[in-house]
Amino acid sequence: MAKAKTAYVCSDCGADYTKWQGQCGECGAWNTLTEVRLAASPQQARVQANFSGYAGGAGSTTALQTLNDIQLEELPRLHSGSGEFDRVLGGGFVPGSAILIGGHPGAGKSTLLLQVLCHLATNHSCLYVTGEESLQQVAMRARRLDLPTDKLQMLSETNVETLCAVAEQHKPEVLVIDSIQVMHLADISSAPGSVSQVRESAALLTRFAKQTGTILIMVGHVTKDGSLAGPKVLEHMIDCSVMLESTDDSRYRTLRGQKNRFGAINELGVFAMAENGLREVSNPSAIFLSRAEEVSSGSVVMVVWEGTRPLLVEIQALVDDSHLGNPRRVAVGLDQNRLAMLLAVLHRHGGLMVGDQDVFVNVVGGVKVSETSADLALLLAIVSSFRNRPLPRDLVVFGETGLSGEIRPVPSGQERIKEAAKHGFRKAIVPQSNAPRENIDGMEIAAVKNLPDALAAIERFEGL
Repeated sequence: MAKAKTAYVCSDCGADYTKWQGQCGECGAWNTLTEVRLAASPQQARVQANFSGYAGGAGSTTALQTLNDIQLEELPRLHSGSGEFDRVLGGGFVPGSAILIGGHPGAGKSTLLLQVLCHLATNHSCLYVTGEESLQQVAMRARRLDLPTDKLQMLSETNVETLCAVAEQHKPEVLVIDSIQVMHLADISSAPGSVSQVRESAALLTRFAKQTGTILIMVGHVTKDGSLAGPKVLEHMIDCSVMLESTDDSRYRTLRGQKNRFGAINELGVFAMAENGLREVSNPSAIFLSRAEEVSSGSVVMVVWEGTRPLLVEIQALVDDSHLGNPRRVAVGLDQNRLAMLLAVLHRHGGLMVGDQDVFVNVVGGVKVSETSADLALLLAIVSSFRNRPLPRDLVVFGETGLSGEIRPVPSGQERIKEAAKHGFRKAIVPQSNAPRENIDGMEIAAVKNLPDALAAIERFEGL
C-alpha cells in the first residue's frame, strides 16, 4: 500500500510545511504545527464511493447551473420535540445538515441529545454512536430518565470508516456522534483528539451527511477558556454550532446558537436540569426575575434581546469604599472593559466620582449579556448603590451609552417595552428614539437623550 502524503500545518495561521519544525515561520507561534493527511486512503475512498450514490444525496451532480435555474423549495424541518431546541436551530433539523453542540463537562449535552433522539426514534430512524460511554451506561441513563428505549439504535464505535459503513447500511435519518474528539481514522498516525484526527474525521462525517441527506449531530469538547476544542476549521465546515452553557451553582442551562446557516444566530434556549432530565423553560424571564419582596439599592431590571425574543433580567451593582490603592472592578456576566469605560462616562457626564470605590456588577441567573443595551441599566444600578437609595421596583431600563454621554437607541425597542408591560412593569427609561408612537396602557415612559436626562428621570420616578 502506498504511503499517504502528509503535511504539517500551523493551527494558528494555516501555513503548511513539508516537515515538522518547532516555530511557524509565518506567524512566529511555537509548537503549533500538526500533521495533516493530504490524500484520501483507499479504505476511505471506498467508503466515500459507497455513499456517493445514496438515494436523496445532495452532492452527486456536477452540472453547472445559474442561480436563476436553481429550484427553490421550502426547507423541510424535522422537529426535535423540544421547543427551545427548535428555537435555537431556527425551527428544527434540516436534512443533510451538520450540527455541532459543545459545552463544559456535566452541562448536559449527552442528556439533551439522548432525550431528543429517544422521542424522535418513535417515528424516525435514528442512530446514536457513543465513543466515550459504554452502551450499558447510556441505557442506564435512559432508564433513569424514563425515556422510550425500544426504537433508538445504538452503536459503540470510534472508527469513522466503520461507523460510516454501518450508517450506509441502516440509512438513519438522524446520526449522533458522541463525541468527535474520540473519533479517529485508521490511516492517520496521530492520536484521537489531535488536530488532524478531528479535522479529517469531521470532514468525512460532514461529507457523508451532505451526500446522504442525513442529519448529523456531533458533540464537541471545550477548552478551559470555554471555546470549542480542536481546529477552527471544524466550526467552518459545519452548518450550525450551539453551546450548552451552565454554572456550577445553577440548575439552569442555556443553549445559545453561535452559527446557523438555516436560522438566526444568538438565539437562546433555556432548560432546567431536573431528576428526569432537561426540561425546557418556555418563559425564561420569570425565572430571572425572582426578586426579593423588598428591593435593595443597586438593583434594576433591564431588557436584553436574545435572538428573536426579549428577555428580562436583573442587574445588580455594589459600590463600596476601597481599602486598596487600586480599586477593584469586577463584572460577572458583562464585559469588564466596558464597565471601566462606563465608569469614566459616569464621572465625566454624570458628576459621580467612583474612582476611589470598589465596583462589583452582576447579572442575576448566570446570564451573559453581550449587547450594549445594558449600558444605561448598569449606570443607574451603580448610581443607586453609590447613593444607597433603591430604584422603583416596577422600573425597567435599557439603552446604549456613548462616550459623550448620549443615550443611543437599540434594536427592537417597541418589543422590549411591550414585553416589560406584560410582566407588570409600569415605569421605563428608554432612549428617545425608542419611545413608542402610541401610549401603552399603564406604562409611564421617560424618553431620554443623555445621561443627565436619565438621572433626572429617576428623580421624577421617586427612586432617588
